[in-house]
Amino acid sequence: MTRLTALEGSFEIAWSFLEKSGELRGAAESASMIMDSIEQQLRAGEHRKLMLANRAISSYRTQVAQAPVVAVPHRDIIWLS
Repeated sequence: MTRLTALEGSFEIAWSFLEKSGELRGAAESASMIMDSIEQQLRAGEHRKLMLANRAISSYRTQVAQAPVVAVPHRDIIWLS
């Protein structure tokens, strides 16, 4: 399996899971967090798609939990990172 295949497959797994669970918070920011986690793992030598995806999901959840939330009256919640 190539790095690109592992990257694509694991990203799709993580994105699909987080989307179905309703946990995604902004497409561009979420994609960046997931991709950063997967790329870091690939550089460390991990190539198993499911492991990459599971760790990316865990990392994403941790980052979202630590991000400050700003409430804007009569608007959607804005997530800052």
